[in-house]
Amino acid sequence: MTRPPVALTIAGSDPSGGAGIQADLKTFSALGVYGTAVLTALTAQSTRGVSGVHTVPPRFVREQLDTLLADVRLDAVKIGMLATAPIIEAVTQLLAERSPAGGGEPDPVVVLDPVMVATSGARLLDDDAVAAMRRLLPYASVVTPNLPESAALLDVAEAGDLDAMRAQAHALRELGARRVLLKGGHLRGPDATDLWLDAAGERLLHAPRVPTRNTHGTGCTLSSAIAALAAHATAPLAAGVATAPAAPAAAARPLDWPGVVDEAKRWLTGALAAADTLEIGAGPGPVHHFYEAWRT
Repeated sequence: MTRPPVALTIAGSDPSGGAGIQADLKTFSALGVYGTAVLTALTAQSTRGVSGVHTVPPRFVREQLDTLLADVRLDAVKIGMLATAPIIEAVTQLLAERSPAGGGEPDPVVVLDPVMVATSGARLLDDDAVAAMRRLLPYASVVTPNLPESAALLDVAEAGDLDAMRAQAHALRELGARRVLLKGGHLRGPDATDLWLDAAGERLLHAPRVPTRNTHGTGCTLSSAIAALAAHATAPLAAGVATAPAAPAAAARPLDWPGVVDEAKRWLTGALAAADTLEIGAGPGPVHHFYEAWRT
């Protein structure tokens, strides 16, 4: 038996399958990672928008996590929609309990997508939960906000150019984020330009802007792609049956974060380019997570 890389998504459900838990699990599978999932919320949602949200009690979110972690060793965690302050606090407490001594790098890797507003404009995070989300930032390996989410986290106006993006990325680092991928898709221009910032400095990441309306779940998909590729990079080299969660991890390969993010953006650009081959719903449809695998 060989053990594949294993990733966990902690997020809400999207019945239309384009975003949330469903998008994350599709992304994990498309990129060769075994996906596990902990639900934080149910949404009544389609490609046309979100009509309702039913949150999971925080205590049961924690029970899901504890039960899973007692059995399955993870290589990466992606955090998406957390919906309420108590749920955010439950996840933060768990990460704090499992945080390395001295505040070292999260183990396993944690990719935080601070989901606040759906593409359709529906609010997916309670107003009083933003402060709790700020307290979660230091426990993530990388945080991947879009421009509206960054503005909400910092309580400032939405960035309208690259200079404002730079300032906000640095401000997020000052709040405790280790690494920031600030997604600039809301800016106008022929390219979708994101800003990467870590302790080594910043770099701009360019990708062609794909002419499609089918962008439902793009943010969820990018963050879960980063988690999946990080899982490949950090999974134990030796094949075999999974060890107990408390066992020491096998020697891991160094994680090339810029390389991981570059590859995730390349893969997402392909999924966006193939989105129009799907006909899902009457509103903005999903990206094509399996564009590299499905036969046409």
